[in-house]
Amino acid sequence: MALTKLQHQDIGSALYAALRTGTTLPPLTDSYASIEIEDGYHISRAMLACRMADNNETVVGKKIGATSDVVQKMLGVFQPDFGFLTNTMAYGNGADIPVAGNLIQPRAEGEIAFILKQDLRGTNITEEDVLRATDFITPCFEVVDSRIHDWNIKIQDTVADNASCGVYVLGDERIDPNGLNLAALEIEVFKNGQPLSRGFGSAVQGNPLTAVVWLANTLGAFNIPLLAGEVILSGSVVPLEPVIAGDRMSLNLTGEGITPATVSCQFF
Repeated sequence: MALTKLQHQDIGSALYAALRTGTTLPPLTDSYASIEIEDGYHISRAMLACRMADNNETVVGKKIGATSDVVQKMLGVFQPDFGFLTNTMAYGNGADIPVAGNLIQPRAEGEIAFILKQDLRGTNITEEDVLRATDFITPCFEVVDSRIHDWNIKIQDTVADNASCGVYVLGDERIDPNGLNLAALEIEVFKNGQPLSRGFGSAVQGNPLTAVVWLANTLGAFNIPLLAGEVILSGSVVPLEPVIAGDRMSLNLTGEGITPATVSCQFF
């Protein structure tokens, strides 16, 4: 680590204040030239502590960010990161999501979410372990957001900013992942009724399972388990799409062995 514990707390508090006021900060990598990725994770925990203490939020899951090549190239961030999901981020299928006072510079992405029925602990988690621990998968929109001005981020910035978490929307379908080729599942995204993008599960580190294994083992090194009942977002399979009030997003999840599943939301 290059920064002090006090700096971690101060930056975490500043990011939380930006979240609450709908404002942005200059890139942390400009303000703190020596900031390291490990600093970013400590800052993220400090920001989360502010959310829990000030806004009574609780952790309901975790997310993986920057897992696909297309997203890494868009953001200029070339390795995965992780963040925490809280109860205030969760929206139901078909939800109306406010932008003003809620999001700053949102971008929507299509993902496959894993909902767990068993804990995953430690640093030797395998794909088989993840499958055994998964209750079901479902399509998901994650609406990422950044408290860093104009999305001018490096890996340390997005790590510190809770992996640019905004809000997320889960589909209603409960799909058993066992026996499925998750890498071959396809997501097609529509914006305001028009086809926008499409991608396969293989866009996420070759397989969404591989991404969740990475998350479980990475968090395990911090002694943070993935817990039964939690939502795990495995990363976007399509490019991020900026959204504004008035936009409607929907997606279809299809593939061999599953009934097509959908999820949608609109912004106001």
